[in-house]
Amino acid sequence: MAEPAHVSLRLSVLGPLSVGTAEGPFPLGPLKQRLLLAMLLCRPNTPVSLALLTDTLWDGNPPRTARKNIQVYVSALRKLLDRAGAGDRLEHHPGGYLLRVRDDELDSLRFQGLARSAREAAGQGAFGPASRMLREAMGLRQGPPLHDLRFSPTVRSEAERLDSRYLQVYEDWAEAELRLGRATEVADTVADLVERHPERERLRAVQMNALFDQGRQTEALAAYEGLRRLLAVEYGLQPSPALETLYRSMLDGGPQEPGGPFAPSGARAAARRSCRVLGALLPQDLADFTGRERQLRFLLQLLGSDRHLAVVTGPVGTGKTALAVHTAHRLAAEFPDGRVLIRMRDAAGRPRSAASVVAELARMADLPGQRAAAVDDGSEDAEEAAAAWRDWLGPRRILLVLDDAADEASVRPLVPDSGGSAVLVTSRAQLAGLVSADRLELAPFDLGESLELLGRIVGHERLRACPEAARRIVTATGMLPLAVRVSGLKLAVRRHLPLGEYAARLADGRTVLDELVAGDTDVRPRLASGWRDLSAADRTTLCLLGHLPEGPFTLRQAAAALTCGQDDALRRLESLLDAGALLAPDSEVTAHAARYELPRLTRVYAREQSLLGMRPLPRATA
Repeated sequence: MAEPAHVSLRLSVLGPLSVGTAEGPFPLGPLKQRLLLAMLLCRPNTPVSLALLTDTLWDGNPPRTARKNIQVYVSALRKLLDRAGAGDRLEHHPGGYLLRVRDDELDSLRFQGLARSAREAAGQGAFGPASRMLREAMGLRQGPPLHDLRFSPTVRSEAERLDSRYLQVYEDWAEAELRLGRATEVADTVADLVERHPERERLRAVQMNALFDQGRQTEALAAYEGLRRLLAVEYGLQPSPALETLYRSMLDGGPQEPGGPFAPSGARAAARRSCRVLGALLPQDLADFTGRERQLRFLLQLLGSDRHLAVVTGPVGTGKTALAVHTAHRLAAEFPDGRVLIRMRDAAGRPRSAASVVAELARMADLPGQRAAAVDDGSEDAEEAAAAWRDWLGPRRILLVLDDAADEASVRPLVPDSGGSAVLVTSRAQLAGLVSADRLELAPFDLGESLELLGRIVGHERLRACPEAARRIVTATGMLPLAVRVSGLKLAVRRHLPLGEYAARLADGRTVLDELVAGDTDVRPRLASGWRDLSAADRTTLCLLGHLPEGPFTLRQAAAALTCGQDDALRRLESLLDAGALLAPDSEVTAHAARYELPRLTRVYAREQSLLGMRPLPRATA
């Protein structure tokens, strides 16, 4: 693939860390600055949290000035990038620092794009083009990724992920070559990789197929025996049923189709069938899914690049589930063994135990010995069941969507440590304890997105006839996607209801939640579930903040409403931020200069609860 002429910035992590232009690389500065840059480039177009950056630079022992030091390094990196006209690419976001990079500027993104296109081509039977794209992707590697920075555990983890991705692409390429009847080069190159990764079954299967297709049956069988002995001695395990089926087909000396261990013919098709898949166990995608283009691109790129854990957070009603389901439907080619959504709460909105979720997954996967009723969380049986689930995931590519998780403990047992599967979590809370997660925070829609969704449901002509009323409707919903959708569904069946009249109903804070009901879709129970998740202290804080004037407010205003000092007020605001009940400032500012905001419907619900609780409510000043 020829490099586009417009590329001026050249970034590399598939080898030594490098930043430069066509004229050559730039000097990258001191060690800690290089570590910070490496982590940003390993997670491009993704907010990298301050906590993760701190851990990257100081490995659990940061100085008191760590935050300030990071700001200094960021400032220096902006000046470095400015030499290529990209100084504005390094941004601060509520979730951390984000480095915006185009696919044609960073080698790892080009690698991912080629691998993704190749898999699509192979899925359509175009193995020649697939092989060429995969070979080009492998050619981007210039040595062990970030080899001089691997002393940092977090950078080493990212580098090992890049190593694993390279191995998967090699395996894809080798299987495409075997499909094309070209076993010689595969046999010549696979031995070194098997020696470095002797426990990798797919790589061993590639080696067996390449040797067998050359007529070297004895060596192919010996490769299997070598793995069998290794697994037995080191772990007391046997090779997978799929690999054993391949071995027995070679023992029989029957006709073999070229291809990988799961080629869809003959004995290999039987091996593939023995490896149970889950299919698409997802809700139906929304035909009128609207907006979120940037967030969708982020998730598609992230989950298509072998990241194991992504977390989508945001207040009640911001469309986290809709985005996760839409993303999962788009990733069918990346996760051919299954895309599954698991509800992490029961019908009453109460959090489910991790053990009950593991038991459900075990039944889906038909895991031997794991079909009994759920056991207590934290027990040895529960831990064994979770380990069996992760082992089952190992050779498969499955996307697991955990919808509306309440805490980190319910997520951790389900996340694979390696392999091609991934977990996408939605949650109101920040789940900060999931330190390995890539994060995406959803805010309410903007005005254009809100009107677009409303128009798709009720008809754009109806909105064009009353544009001001339409704007009042979506403003009254707080531009929450859920509330906009409910408004549209209600108006769609009440064609006689004028938009202006409905806008007036929604503007009344005493009745707005009663109006946001359409059939069995109701906003109030969602708000109630979020309320139940809050601590008593957080509820009290919300009740008091709910009586501030609508719109953004400052720390000083919050302290006055809470009748406490600003330090105490800041702690209480941060607790609400962690719970997903408060919108954060969208730029890097001091706590005193930040402007916070309650989603409108959260404010309305808090006022209702404060009145029901008969709490004394001081009058807040603007």
